[in-house]
Amino acid sequence: MIEVVIQGRGGQGAQTAGNLLAAAFFAAGREVQCFASYGGARRGAPVSSFLRVDERPIRLRCDIERADAILCFDASLLGPALLACADERTLIVVNSAQTRAEFARSLPGKQVVPVDGLAISRRQGLGRIVNSALLGALARALQAPALAVLEATLTERSPKLHEQNIAACEEGWHCADAVLREEVQ
Repeated sequence: MIEVVIQGRGGQGAQTAGNLLAAAFFAAGREVQCFASYGGARRGAPVSSFLRVDERPIRLRCDIERADAILCFDASLLGPALLACADERTLIVVNSAQTRAEFARSLPGKQVVPVDGLAISRRQGLGRIVNSALLGALARALQAPALAVLEATLTERSPKLHEQNIAACEEGWHCADAVLREEVQ
């Protein structure tokens, strides 16, 4: 089973990202469970989306205690509350212009994959909407769902700007790939 925590601020699209990711995994033939936690229901307040993915039906009905991956829309949210569900194996994909080396100093022992989703989204004509770029990055970090499945889901479920969302998703995937390849070399 893969367990993913998506953390953002109200209005950034963390809930939408969770739903899109769940739809992509479901389209790939996997079983999914997706739920959210809103805290204060206002713009800018922390919002979490949780996702479980498995080959078999998911009967577990509790919070995620140890995530396999965290997708963080705002690096300022990488604090003790969010990192409590992370260990040394947890992949942390974060929307940030900081380098992996900078995160290694501030979060020692954590596997952080920084991707500047905001810069990608702006380059692709999406403004401040970073969902597609970060979903592409997370898909690369997890090696699932397949990029083609994620793109098909974005095309089907994005209300508009399909080509820009696909381009942002692909660029996010390639950015995460470059960061992860640095580790191997």
